[in-house]
Amino acid sequence: MRSKCLCQICTCGSDYRPYEIVKQPRHIPEEYKPKQGKIDLGTTYKRDFNSYKVQPVVIVRPLERQQVKKGKLDTVPTYKDDYRSWGIQKSELYKPEQTYHPPTVKFGNSTTFQDDYVPQEIKPRQSFKPFSVVKRSTAPFNGDTSHRIDYVPHQLEIKFEKPKEVYKPTDQPFEDLTTHRNDFQGLAGETAKICRPAHTRVTQSAQFEGNTEFRESFQPWEIPPPEVKKVPEYVPPTGSMQLNSTSHLDYVPYQANRVVPIRPVSHRRKNNFPFQGKSTMKEDFPVWEICRQGLIKQQQQIPNPSGKFDGLSTFRSHYVPHELIPTESCKPLNVALKSSVPFDDITMYSIEYTPKKQEICPASYPSPPGYIFENTNSQGHKFFRKITPAVKAS
Repeated sequence: MRSKCLCQICTCGSDYRPYEIVKQPRHIPEEYKPKQGKIDLGTTYKRDFNSYKVQPVVIVRPLERQQVKKGKLDTVPTYKDDYRSWGIQKSELYKPEQTYHPPTVKFGNSTTFQDDYVPQEIKPRQSFKPFSVVKRSTAPFNGDTSHRIDYVPHQLEIKFEKPKEVYKPTDQPFEDLTTHRNDFQGLAGETAKICRPAHTRVTQSAQFEGNTEFRESFQPWEIPPPEVKKVPEYVPPTGSMQLNSTSHLDYVPYQANRVVPIRPVSHRRKNNFPFQGKSTMKEDFPVWEICRQGLIKQQQQIPNPSGKFDGLSTFRSHYVPHELIPTESCKPLNVALKSSVPFDDITMYSIEYTPKKQEICPASYPSPPGYIFENTNSQGHKFFRKITPAVKAS
């Protein structure tokens, strides 16, 4: 056994000491004991709404009339009496008789394609594809290339570094004149007149001295500053720290040999004979020369024309060109109309608008004129009564 001594105590071990944990007492519920007596299941619905005896509703159904079959019923309905069948004769067909009879003689005329097309004999092309026979050389492989023979290594020169230029601002002022500022010239004109009446805001320079419900209910309280907990200053422990662990102290290195792989012994025989790449497949199925098969052309029944092809169609022969007369454009010119008459900017709003006097709200005064104070309710609202002029009796 080896004795170990830990002379170092951390801050967690010094500040947080273990305490005895007392198990909390568990609440045991009381045993359920049913109450004696009967439960009153009476409700107001059962008390107020009494049940009545309801008889089933009698079905009002007409009595069945039994039809007595005494004889055959020979009647004519109104439909047959009003709508009688008429003798309509079948109309004769006006389709013309078919007088066409297909010819029995073979059609001997030739088409334009047969007249113009001259067949030519197509000879099969000679195949220049080499035979798929691999010729192996007996000479050893020469791996020398022109790059390896002609390449001469040279020593690299020192790379020239261009010095970085220092930016020097110009002494001339910056020209910020744009084409818009240079070309645009503002036209002098009169500004539009505002027909809106002047806004006279009613303000008071005196400070509001009255109390409100918010000021009376919520008074300022002194709030003490938050207490800051003082953190004790860290004092490093004295002495040296032992960094030895149980693994470092108990582990003993051993000299171990490498494990030899368990591999079976190879019984392969080494032969110095060259490899024969012949097989029964190559001997029985040699490569044959393949020639391209010619086209199987049908014999021509209609002889070729001897004359020259005109190439004139019915459209070219009947078409008569005409001169095109361009239509005149009725679109107006895109030119702005200029007038020397001054612009008439009078509107219906500027003519018919009548300014009205703005009335001042009486609630903005501490004691509104024309009203008498009556009382104040519990919430702090003040009530005023309007003064009515007295009427003198005549």
